Amino acid sequence: MGSVAKKGLQKYLLQLQHHPLRTKAITAAVLSGISDTVSQKLSGIPKLQLRRILLKMVKDPLFVLFLLFGFAYLGPFGHYMYMLLDKIFKGKRDSKTVAKKVVLEQLTTSPCNNLLFMIYYGVVVEGRPWMHVKTRIKQEYPKVQMTAWTFWPVVGWINHQYVPLQFRVIFSSLVAFCWGIFLNLRARAMTLPKTALPKSN
Repeated sequence: MGSVAKKGLQKYLLQLQHHPLRTKAITAAVLSGISDTVSQKLSGIPKLQLRRILLKMVKDPLFVLFLLFGFAYLGPFGHYMYMLLDKIFKGKRDSKTVAKKVVLEQLTTSPCNNLLFMIYYGVVVEGRPWMHVKTRIKQEYPKVQMTAWTFWPVVGWINHQYVPLQFRVIFSSLVAFCWGIFLNLRARAMTLPKTALPKSN
């Protein structure tokens, strides 16, 4: 069993070396999918909503693009973002430079990523009216972002200080697995007021 895992890891690292963008995108997509599955279970949904996902894929091609949120956005975005930050700061990893990277990342990409995810989840995955999503985001987004700023700066510091460039997206994707569960649960909570409304006679 150990040898199988070792061979699998070696093949993965080889793919990461030869096809970094594709490998990071697939990794982010897989972890995003697992994160959503776990959050469904934690939110009390007794049966995974695979049927709903399949129906949406058939009826709404746009849904497919957002279903691949991790593959099409998170993986590639992280790949180029970390490359850009290293280019801006010329690959330096001293404490002062790492602090600048973390601050820049937290003031730019962090707010955008969280806002984009909440919009995507409300409008596309749940199919809620924009006005409903907008109202709920006004209420929930500040809490989400404040929570992010108590958590992600530490992750960012470790990532920029100790993790080699080629592994930073993988590291952040692994941590984002847990963060994604939090966001999914928060996004699902945004839909509860509408779901709980009594049906009119």
